Amino acid sequence: MSATATIKVVGAKETINALKKIDPQLQKDFRAQAKDIAQPAIDAAKDKYTELPLSGMQYKWDSRGRKVFPFTVAKAKSGVRLRIDTRRNAVGVILIEQKDPAAAIFETAGRANANKLGNQLGFVGAGRTRLIGPAVYKARRGIEKQMEKMILDTARTVSRSM
Repeated sequence: MSATATIKVVGAKETINALKKIDPQLQKDFRAQAKDIAQPAIDAAKDKYTELPLSGMQYKWDSRGRKVFPFTVAKAKSGVRLRIDTRRNAVGVILIEQKDPAAAIFETAGRANANKLGNQLGFVGAGRTRLIGPAVYKARRGIEKQMEKMILDTARTVSRSM
């Protein structure tokens, strides 16, 4: 589950992967700097979780032996995280995701197939989320240029080191 803001920077994955080869500390610094830049969007997403969406979500639910609920506001807020994904088939490189299973289910229930939970929560379009996506989309306007500048600066550092 993730909500993303798309910035096209050619070679971003390769740059991030090259950081580890040059110096692992550079990659750690990059991740820390990316998190600092994205913090307003992360905070905006966390601020959207204010109450329990449906009363039944406060109870334990098991799905095929896996605990997926209860939904708590505190766990939903702490589940919003930044992730850097440099895999070859990754859709995005820098992602803001919801890691809490209950909150992720709340965000996406009913978007692919109609079901009771999705009907109770209301419509959400394909590829969309209920709270985290719109919050990140609004907050991204202030951070896009900073993130792009950081990636390009890092790419220059990598090219000088090689």
